Amino acid sequence: MSQHRKEEFIDIHHVTAYCGTTCVFREFSLAVDEGCSTAILGPNGAGKSTLMKLLSRDIYPVADPESHVRIFGMERWNVWDLRTRLGIVSHDLQHDYLPGARGINVILSGIYASIDIWQNQQYSPDDMQKAEEVMERLGIGSLKNRPFGTMSTGQQRRFLLGRTLIHDPEALLLDEPTTGLDLKAAFQYIETLRMLMRSGKTVILVTHHIHEIPPEIERVVLLKEGRIVSDGNKSDVLTSSTLSSLFDYPLQVVSVNGYYQVLPSV
Repeated sequence: MSQHRKEEFIDIHHVTAYCGTTCVFREFSLAVDEGCSTAILGPNGAGKSTLMKLLSRDIYPVADPESHVRIFGMERWNVWDLRTRLGIVSHDLQHDYLPGARGINVILSGIYASIDIWQNQQYSPDDMQKAEEVMERLGIGSLKNRPFGTMSTGQQRRFLLGRTLIHDPEALLLDEPTTGLDLKAAFQYIETLRMLMRSGKTVILVTHHIHEIPPEIERVVLLKEGRIVSDGNKSDVLTSSTLSSLFDYPLQVVSVNGYYQVLPSV
């Protein structure tokens, strides 16, 4: 009996991409299979934000018949359809979200990919039930009527994660999810990500924080100046020498219970 081959969820091939007038990627390639949760790690200016925008369809690469960006095997997407399969949580979304929106409306707004909900939008009893279930799953049910602007940063992050989960997407794309959180909120968020990965979600974590890479993520891609400088199993990639080279600073890597952290090696 033949084995089922996992499909490439992300397939970026020989792409050249600009941010404004700056060429960030030149003939850049990256492939991620379904089920292969991956951390994209790199310093500021490595190209992480541009990669996020390529995957979210906020920007497009330079047209070239030899290059492509395929997500779930397709190059052309209706962005609204893509959002039902790829949940995206970014800093821009948190920054732009309306402060007066009630918690439950933040969750429901994921159905139409809107900021808050509006009178012309229709929500069924099933939609309301899904929203309630998502809030309970993330431990934020008690905040359903609280305005978004009065929540802590950690609570806001959970609601924006819930906003993506209302569609039950196959994969999640997360941009430095624990930035600005205190230790308790950061590790609670990471525990939520661990739960989602154990339930079958593929997670792409874009970060420069090594400590926020959960044990369930086994593949790490190191990005520097628009190029992949290392790609492989976490234990092989997250070493003192590779990270010292990545960040241009002498570092020592420590690993405990599947988590990694760095210390200055001076």
